[in-house]
Amino acid sequence: MRANCSSSSACPANSSEEELPVGLEARGNLELVFTGVSAVMIGLVMFSLGCSVEIRKLWSHIRRPWGIAVGLLCQFGLMPLTAYLLVISFSLKPVQAVAVLIMGCCPGGTISNIFTFWADGDMDLSISMTTCSTVAALGMMPLCLYLYTLSWDLEQNLTVPYKNIGITLVCLTIPVAFGVYVNSRWPKQSKIILKVGAIVGGVLLLVVTVAGVVLAKGSWNSDVILLTISFIFPLIGHVTGFLLALLSQQSWQRCRTISLETGAQNIQMCVTMLQLSFTAKQLGQMLSFPLAFGLFQLLDGFLIVAAYKIYKRRLKNKYRKKNPGCAEARHKKKSTSPKETSALSEVNEEAALTPGPSGSTDLHRALTPTGQSSCAE
Repeated sequence: MRANCSSSSACPANSSEEELPVGLEARGNLELVFTGVSAVMIGLVMFSLGCSVEIRKLWSHIRRPWGIAVGLLCQFGLMPLTAYLLVISFSLKPVQAVAVLIMGCCPGGTISNIFTFWADGDMDLSISMTTCSTVAALGMMPLCLYLYTLSWDLEQNLTVPYKNIGITLVCLTIPVAFGVYVNSRWPKQSKIILKVGAIVGGVLLLVVTVAGVVLAKGSWNSDVILLTISFIFPLIGHVTGFLLALLSQQSWQRCRTISLETGAQNIQMCVTMLQLSFTAKQLGQMLSFPLAFGLFQLLDGFLIVAAYKIYKRRLKNKYRKKNPGCAEARHKKKSTSPKETSALSEVNEEAALTPGPSGSTDLHRALTPTGQSSCAE
C-alpha cells in the first residue's frame, strides 16, 4: 500500500531534513500530555463501566455472538465502505482520501461505551463489541486498506499501528476485567463505583472536547469539503448501524448500542497511523480530519443521548397519565417493603418505559408478567 508521491516535495526519500510546520510541534507536545491524562481517565472509566457487566450476560454474548457479529459487520463492513464512497463522491486529494479511509478502517473507540451507558444500552454488548473490534483490527485494518486502495496508484507504505492496537486492547480489557470481578464480589459497592464512573466519564468527555477544540483550532480554516465529511461521516455510521441492527431483528437496546458503537471510531489509533506513515508536511494536511471527526463524533453522541432521554421522559409521563393507579400502588409498595420490591419495580419500569421495535408488546409484557396487570396486586 503506497500513497501518491509524484511530487518531489511529498516523498520522504526526496526531501531533506524536514522541520515541523509552525504550531505542529507545540500541538504535538499538547497531544502527548492529553494522551497521558486521557489514558488514566479512560482506565478509570472502563473500570467503573466494567462494574455494570455481568459474567452471565457477557458469556451469553460470547456463546451466541449474533449481536457482536452484526456490530463487526457494521464496523469493518459499513464504515470502510462509507469512507470509500465519501472519498469518491467528494473527489478528495490523495493525502486527504487516505486519511478518511484510515478513519473508516479503525476499530471502535471507548467513547462509545460511555454514551451507551448514558443511553441505557447493552453494556455487555458494547464492551464486547469494542474488545472484539480492537482484536479484529489486527487483521481487518490492513485487509480493508489493501482492498479499498487496489484501484489507487499508491506508492507510500501505510504502517498499521499494531503496538497501539495492543496497548488499546490491554487498557480496555484489564480495567473491565477488574470491574467485572468487583461487580461479582461486591454488587452494592459496584453501583457506587458505577455512579462515580459516570461523573468521571462526563468530565473525560468535557476534557476531550476542550482539548479537541484547542488542538483543532487551526483545522476550521481547512478545506470545507473535509470538514463536511468529518461532520456527516459519524452521523452516517450511527444511522446505518441502527438500521442494520433493526433489520437483523435486534432488540431496541441492542439497536442503540450497535448504532453508538458503529459511529464511534478510535481517533487516537487513526492519528498514530498517520504519524507513522507520513511526513510532517503531509501531516499538516491530514491531522485536521481526525480531530474534526472526533469533535463531531462527540456532538453526535451527545445529541443521540439527549434525544433518547427526552423521548424516554415523554414516554414515562405518558405512561403515568394513563396508569395513575400503578404509580401510586408502586409508591406505597416501596414505602412498605422497599428491599423486596426495589429490584422488581426497576426492571418493570425500565421494560415498560423503554421504547423498542416491539412497542406495545414489550409494554404489555412488562406490566403483565403473570397475565394480569402488576397494579392489581
